[in-house]
Amino acid sequence: MKQKSAIRRRSRRLLAVGTAVVLGALLLAGCTSGASSDSSGTSGSTGQSGLVAPERDMGGAEQGAADSAAGGAIEGVTTDVQASDRDVITTGSVSITVTDPIEAAQTAATLTEQAGGRIDSRNETPTTDNQPASASLTLRIPADALDRTLADLKELGTVNFVSLSAADVTQQSQDLDARITSLQTSVDRLLALMTEASSTTDLIAIESALSTRQVELESLQSQRNYLSDQIDFSTLSLELYSEGTVAPSSPDNFFTGLITGWNALVATLGGLLVGLGVALPWVVSIGLVAGIVFLIVWVSTRKRKAA
Repeated sequence: MKQKSAIRRRSRRLLAVGTAVVLGALLLAGCTSGASSDSSGTSGSTGQSGLVAPERDMGGAEQGAADSAAGGAIEGVTTDVQASDRDVITTGSVSITVTDPIEAAQTAATLTEQAGGRIDSRNETPTTDNQPASASLTLRIPADALDRTLADLKELGTVNFVSLSAADVTQQSQDLDARITSLQTSVDRLLALMTEASSTTDLIAIESALSTRQVELESLQSQRNYLSDQIDFSTLSLELYSEGTVAPSSPDNFFTGLITGWNALVATLGGLLVGLGVALPWVVSIGLVAGIVFLIVWVSTRKRKAA
């Protein structure tokens, strides 16, 4: 009995110990799993953070790109300003009906001079029995004052038509500038070589090359100056007509073309008749002189033959 009781007590102890060991193992496994879960969660958070960071960096890059684009848009204003600084030659013609073309011509000249321009040509035809008064001017107006001056000119009377055209010569200007710079550099180099020439032969060769370069340089500079004048000053042809007259215009159909052609023919024939009337006295005088000379020669020839 005592042995059975001892065995039962040992079994209970062993069972208790085994149960404690199992519970301890389970608790340890649970802690390990929790630690792993925490570690995994931390790792996942780190990994998520690692993914978010590049996105933030990418966002910064996109923001930088946006800022750069915005900067590009701001720079676009400068580009537009540079585009507005392109070299452009503006020409045009204006026809205006006024009360007094002669007085209006003087007013137009004054407006042009006040704008800083000049008058390249001016023709005035006063009133006669055959034709009304008219005037025509070639105005050179500063390009930046063209619109303002043109608006002032329109106030002179009734505008018949206005025609303006612009030609971009930026490429031509840049080409001339580049060639001038190149030739100027060549001329400076030749001048330097001339001071270092050690023989008469070298000096003559350098002078010949220098003379050629200088002629080309002066020609290009003259072209550039003319081009600059055309760019800086717009050319405007102004025609002023009296009231009751119509400015000549190009025909727009067959009948107006026929009338224009007939008028041109009549005007041409009238001009030829005027020219013939001017030349007739000279023709008659020359004919008389030629006839007298021919008569003298003929008489002299007859006398020689008779002798």
